[in-house]
Amino acid sequence: MTRVLVVEDDPQLVRALVINLQARHYGVDAAPDGAAALRLAAARRPDVVLLDLGLPDMDGVDVIKSLRGWSRVPVLVLSARQASDEKVAALDAGADDYITKPFSMDELLARLRAAVRRTEDAPLVPVTTLVETEHFTLDLLAKKAVRDGRDVRLTPTEWHLLEILVTSPGRLITQKQLLQEVWGVSQRNKTNYLRVYMAQLRRKLETDPSQPRYLITEPGMGYRFEG
Repeated sequence: MTRVLVVEDDPQLVRALVINLQARHYGVDAAPDGAAALRLAAARRPDVVLLDLGLPDMDGVDVIKSLRGWSRVPVLVLSARQASDEKVAALDAGADDYITKPFSMDELLARLRAAVRRTEDAPLVPVTTLVETEHFTLDLLAKKAVRDGRDVRLTPTEWHLLEILVTSPGRLITQKQLLQEVWGVSQRNKTNYLRVYMAQLRRKLETDPSQPRYLITEPGMGYRFEG
């Protein structure tokens, strides 16, 4: 049974989440604040954490940072905060996804299932070397890209950027994380670099670069690869 830890101080929302999750055969624990959440996470070892940022005793971002000190459990943030910098702070701290309130239960459950799948798949493929989609194939070991039967030439920077995205499929990677990893700490505010290189990658790999299917932009936040 997949175990979910719900960290939320709104009793009505907690009740709705518990009812919906238990109806789908999830095991559920609930914590009303950050301290209780960290205790339960250590004791119960949940498979997924649903976390509100506005907790009564501490900020949800601090809960994420504490969890990331010892756990890689997927964390899905549920928050009424809609500002991009709030979302980016949570993702940079180690959250796996960000869902803005109010949200539909169907969307939440779909994202939760995706997070569980990524966790289950991870041990089976510890290092991804071959990425295959309907329209292109990437051999990360050989640094070879093939689209519609033809080789695609990618620069070293394009490869580096692409590798980060495709080795964490479905996960949102923030602009700051990508810039720091590819260009270094001193360039982490140069978001125009990302726009240029992502546009180049889409031209080379996407069937319709203006409506990308694989290299997805989350405006103001970052990018994700959908395989």
